[in-house]
Amino acid sequence: MASDSPAADATDSKPSRKSAMLVTGSIPGHLVSQTLPMMVGGAALMSVGIIDAYFVGQLGADALAAISFIFPITVALSSLGVGVIAGISSVVSRALGQGDEQLARRRGNMGVVLAGAFGIAVGLSLYVFMDPLFRLMQADEELLPLIRAYMGPFALGFPLLLVNMGANGCLRGQGLAKRASTILVAYAAANWILDPILITGAFGFEGMGVAGAAWATIGGWVVGCAMGFFFLQRSDLSFHPKTLNQCDWKGGTRAIFRVAGPAAFSNSINPIGLSVLTAFLAAGAGEAAVAGFGTGGRLQSFAVVPLLGLSASIGAIVGQNWGAKEYGRVRQALLYAAGFCLAYGLVIGAVLVIFREPLGGLFTDDPEVIAAMADYLKIAAWGYAGYGVLIVANGALNALDFAGNALVQSLARVLLVMVPVAWLLRDAWGADAVYVAELAANVVGGLIAAAMIWWVVLRKKA
Repeated sequence: MASDSPAADATDSKPSRKSAMLVTGSIPGHLVSQTLPMMVGGAALMSVGIIDAYFVGQLGADALAAISFIFPITVALSSLGVGVIAGISSVVSRALGQGDEQLARRRGNMGVVLAGAFGIAVGLSLYVFMDPLFRLMQADEELLPLIRAYMGPFALGFPLLLVNMGANGCLRGQGLAKRASTILVAYAAANWILDPILITGAFGFEGMGVAGAAWATIGGWVVGCAMGFFFLQRSDLSFHPKTLNQCDWKGGTRAIFRVAGPAAFSNSINPIGLSVLTAFLAAGAGEAAVAGFGTGGRLQSFAVVPLLGLSASIGAIVGQNWGAKEYGRVRQALLYAAGFCLAYGLVIGAVLVIFREPLGGLFTDDPEVIAAMADYLKIAAWGYAGYGVLIVANGALNALDFAGNALVQSLARVLLVMVPVAWLLRDAWGADAVYVAELAANVVGGLIAAAMIWWVVLRKKA
């Protein structure tokens, strides 16, 4: 068995950086070329939630409320996929930056297999414990059949998502952002086509209601997996079973999960916090407030796609340059990224505040739900700039093998700011306490992230 370390491969081939395409050339150019495709892919991915909400909204207020309970959980579970991407992309990009393509190939292949195995374990656990989970979130008993109808197939198909993300991480680590983005677009396109057919019915098919949304998502995952392996086999780090026999599974697994574990938790802690806020609303403000909060959250997810795209692309850029010891280029990339987060976050926040009521009318004609969504956006939208700084900092820290630091700042944002603020203010402010809690968490979280990046990265001498 080959040792899964850079030194071991020195005898196999002379190290070179021919696959590390991001260690030379313009940093602003790389940011644009890597981020734009990820924005397209991210927009396609987030649009799935928007399209789901639109067609589920046609089923009635109960179905929309059920999806609002489901949404934070599916986002949290999808965040496990983001962690998988971060872990694989991190080890692949740094190995390529060091000039060690053999190590990058072994760890990329290993990462795809580990992602699938982890997905099976998580999916089965979710299937078994879904009822206690949603009762803990204060979901009404009459909504549980709708929740089960969605979460049952979603849980059993979940391994497909993580395999999809594993292939995506291998491509991102190589700087192949266009291919990685195409996978997401293919998944979303399949979901767009299947949603109206499977949810409300079309072409003579009666539709499956809420369950149809889950099956449409699974269909998208199947398409994404097929596309992911198609592109991976045509990259420098193609998947091959023979490569798996050469891996040091203990060392490689530790290297991947040292990033993937904290990164998954960092990304899932925000939806977990939103689940707590949803429970606060359900207990004190009612079903309309929950539906408005959930629908507003889906719209917010779409609005911050450029920030998510930047957080997805920053990892390969800083990872390859960090591996090549080009620390000045790492600092340059991070400063440009922070400037974009501040400018875009404030602009898009203002747009959503101005047009909040017409946007609410796109999802439902229930005036109470529209009013609740408008109240949420009026307050929470001003925190997008801070949220952007936070997620970009997390992407950079994960890529540089400082995933523990990213986890600390994410935990602080939710456990020290978001939940306590909502808890302390909910009796006096009602639903507004939840919205203010999210705003405070994003502003404070952005400040913590900026301080963390300065302390860990920007002080390092070139």
